[in-house]
Amino acid sequence: MTLYYSLVFLLLVTEMLIFLALIVPLPFTWRRKLFTFISESPIIAKLQYGMKITFIFILILFVDSVNRVYRVQVELSGMGNNQGGNTQALGGIERMEVQARKFYSQRNMYLCGFTLFLSLILNRTYVMILDVLRLEEEVKTFKGDPKVKGGKSLKDVGGAGEVGALKEELARKDRDMENLKKQVESMQSEYNRMGDQVAGSNAAPRKGV
Repeated sequence: MTLYYSLVFLLLVTEMLIFLALIVPLPFTWRRKLFTFISESPIIAKLQYGMKITFIFILILFVDSVNRVYRVQVELSGMGNNQGGNTQALGGIERMEVQARKFYSQRNMYLCGFTLFLSLILNRTYVMILDVLRLEEEVKTFKGDPKVKGGKSLKDVGGAGEVGALKEELARKDRDMENLKKQVESMQSEYNRMGDQVAGSNAAPRKGV
């Protein structure tokens, strides 16, 4: 298995572990804190952005593996037709080589396909669990459960890393605004200094007269 397919397999195992972590039964307060952290963490937001780029490359690998499977299948069909439809008459080494390439191509296709499919399942599972937690929080709020009074409401929680990404973007805009204010103040002070200098130079000849 090549390096990039080994990384795809590692990503598949990671997705399986994350899926198991999502479906593990936990108390409401623990699950609430977990999903709030996932939604507000800037690190999760950056990981989510990187995973989107990674899945694009996996999709390319999936398309390439499907193409390879199709070409090997066409090659096997052509070799069978050349032997009058009797595939048993093929040379042993040549047949084993073609069958090995077919096996590896199918393995890569299934590996990339299951990785992409599981990513969709993870996203949908996260959304469904978050909706269930919101409904459970509303029910507990109507019943007057004190456990839901503390902490942030799940109504304000978005997708994985969404709140964290928005907070990071807001902080970046605040920094840009502060820098802009400093530039404006610097330009204003320079303008006032130049104005005072020009006014002083205009007043000097009048004193001499």
